[in-house]
Amino acid sequence: MSEVRVRFAPSPTGYLHVGGARTALFNYLYARKTGGKFILRIEDTDLERSEKVFEEQLISALKWLGLEWDEGPDIGGQYGPYRQSERVHLYHEYAQKLIEEGKAYEVYAYPEEIEQLREKLLSEGKAPHYTREMLESYNTPERKKEYEEKGLRPAVYFSMPRKDYVINDVVKGEVVFKAGSVGDFALLRSNGMPTYNYACVIDDGLMKITHVLRGDDHLSNTVKQVALYEAFGWPTPVFGHVSMILGPDGSKLSKRHGATSVEEFKSKGYLPEALVNFLALLGWSHPEGKEILTKQELIESFSLERLVKNPAIFNPEKLKWMNSEHIRMKSMDELVKIAKPFLQKDVDDEYFAKILHAVKDRIEELSQLPELTDIFFEKPHQLPEKTPEAIETYTNLLSELKKIEKWDKDSIYAAFKTAMKSAKLKGKDFYMTLRLVLTGKTEGPELIDILEILGKDEVIERISLYLNK
Repeated sequence: MSEVRVRFAPSPTGYLHVGGARTALFNYLYARKTGGKFILRIEDTDLERSEKVFEEQLISALKWLGLEWDEGPDIGGQYGPYRQSERVHLYHEYAQKLIEEGKAYEVYAYPEEIEQLREKLLSEGKAPHYTREMLESYNTPERKKEYEEKGLRPAVYFSMPRKDYVINDVVKGEVVFKAGSVGDFALLRSNGMPTYNYACVIDDGLMKITHVLRGDDHLSNTVKQVALYEAFGWPTPVFGHVSMILGPDGSKLSKRHGATSVEEFKSKGYLPEALVNFLALLGWSHPEGKEILTKQELIESFSLERLVKNPAIFNPEKLKWMNSEHIRMKSMDELVKIAKPFLQKDVDDEYFAKILHAVKDRIEELSQLPELTDIFFEKPHQLPEKTPEAIETYTNLLSELKKIEKWDKDSIYAAFKTAMKSAKLKGKDFYMTLRLVLTGKTEGPELIDILEILGKDEVIERISLYLNK
């Protein structure tokens, strides 16, 4: 088999959606599994909506996910340029070739006239499929002269062959498009910019793309693209249309389900490894059913045969669990570096490492850190009720804690044991009340960890505050 060449071709019109990130991931994994090339192409011909800032954010998000490309707008490559806005001359060159071969033709119709024609066909109960005869009826000598005087250019339409098309999709299986299911369609708009289906084929053909893996919302476009490949005499790539991502309620994933962009998950404190792991399992499954996978394990086990037809459900709770698992897989040095920006406090790395060790098993999103760790930086605002039994118990405990010379768990446990011999509070009541005295909360890290991290002076101060309130 010739070298696998796959691409991810986003439009810079917004943030990177998780659906787009998954498409990029599947292409990346297939390229790395086969030793092929992964290409990034920016489809920025939508002049009104495309913005440079979005291109920069797309590139940043892909790099954060660790999906490195072999050719692209920032690094170049053999088949560049890799921005469609820099390839317009190619679209005109190949459109002219089709016109000369009688496979495409110019149309001197205004966009509103095309829309009126569409509405007319629909009102007559017909499919809005245009024919060459319909569209060339606008090409009167008067209209051509009018265009010339106004400095306008005609649109260019492709003459769609009226025949059946059969596509063997690696995910969907055999897909048949009957003759006449698609009418003639535009290649170049009157503003000189290419349409999606046309530019896509020119770019994929010239960039030697061998496999097109994308969302199944593009399946209906495939018949037009295959027809163009045939018109140019180019080999048709292998197509694979992956299932749609749905929200937990079964409807199309949207903002009403919560975060949907890579940037949002990054800001919430998800690790790129966790998001990649999660996205890979939306529409693909590991041969052995494993769920926690590194990027290298994903590459080694990935295959097109395991892509599934059925829609994938985006389960936020599963993503949280996966993130917590990947957090626990990190070394403490790595975690300190990654987590520190979320703490929003200037703290010593060694002290922060102790805190992270205590709360590590409770973290689902790194953005939870301020809430999970506030007990180590702030004295409790609400203290438990002072009863005679509590006063006597914690007065005794305070006396024992003050005697400790080496502040460690063994010494703290020994102080507990001595204090509880004569304590009025026993067992569960002793520990729960002490937790409230020190943190103001009924839940949190192990109590012994809290005391060890807070340190002798702070623990004595907090117990004294309770006794003296």
